Amino acid sequence: MTEPFVDPGLFTDRTAFPEMIIAKLGTRHSDFQETFQRIHVGSRTDQRHRAAGVLLPLLFREASPGGMGQFEFQLIKRSSLVPQPGDLSLPGGMLHPLLDQMLRPILLYGPFPILRGAARTYALEQQTLAFRFITLFLTNALRESWEEIRLSPARVRFLGPLPTYSLTLFRRTIFPLVGLLKNPGPPRPNREVEKIVEIPLSSFYREENFGCFRIGGPGSRGRESLEYPCLIHRDSGGAEEVLWGATFYIIVSFLAIVMNFCLPEWRNGPVIVRNLHPDYLTGRPPS
Repeated sequence: MTEPFVDPGLFTDRTAFPEMIIAKLGTRHSDFQETFQRIHVGSRTDQRHRAAGVLLPLLFREASPGGMGQFEFQLIKRSSLVPQPGDLSLPGGMLHPLLDQMLRPILLYGPFPILRGAARTYALEQQTLAFRFITLFLTNALRESWEEIRLSPARVRFLGPLPTYSLTLFRRTIFPLVGLLKNPGPPRPNREVEKIVEIPLSSFYREENFGCFRIGGPGSRGRESLEYPCLIHRDSGGAEEVLWGATFYIIVSFLAIVMNFCLPEWRNGPVIVRNLHPDYLTGRPPS
């Protein structure tokens, strides 16, 4: 049975939309526990597969006088010093089991607890181990967000976990969590981040924004090209950014769960051609 269409006009409602997100994500079974345990079992024979927590940050941007504010995704553009340079990504990074286990109680039960209200109630309704893994990767994602853009955990309201996502080019599984940013202040990116890119959620409801991202790689001449859906975003100054890969799929997954969103036909859109640099998977050393 097809789920009813959800009006994207909710993107302008700063109160109702977060509450709907909490209910939609909170009533789904989280796969964090099963996925992490599968990685842990596999690590006995393969030490290279790793787990990473990331934050999908939502921010309500006020409009100019006479206009309407709306929710936006706040993404980072990776610098040339890290793997996947130039890609749009979510703040986050590798799980550090000991450090994140130590920080977890502080963030959960300290003076500014990040898990509260209905989102906490829903998380607690998961199995005990599932709750531990959700809060562990939330701690991981917030620690990395502080390191990358100085986002204070006290300014993040946890809304819920998303399904995990395993990367194709890396032996890595992403554990995404959604957070609402409250008066975060100007971000202060570290050397891993080139800049911050904000994309309105409404952009995903304009079919003309979708296209085909075609990639090659070192020595790929003559090989069959790889094609992926992408979103082509142009900011107010006319600068163009292309969202594709894991971050694109995590956002589409979020919209599908919360809004019953369906990805439009993207192969009819513009084709963005990119040959991957030899250091794409490792990051380019500073010149």
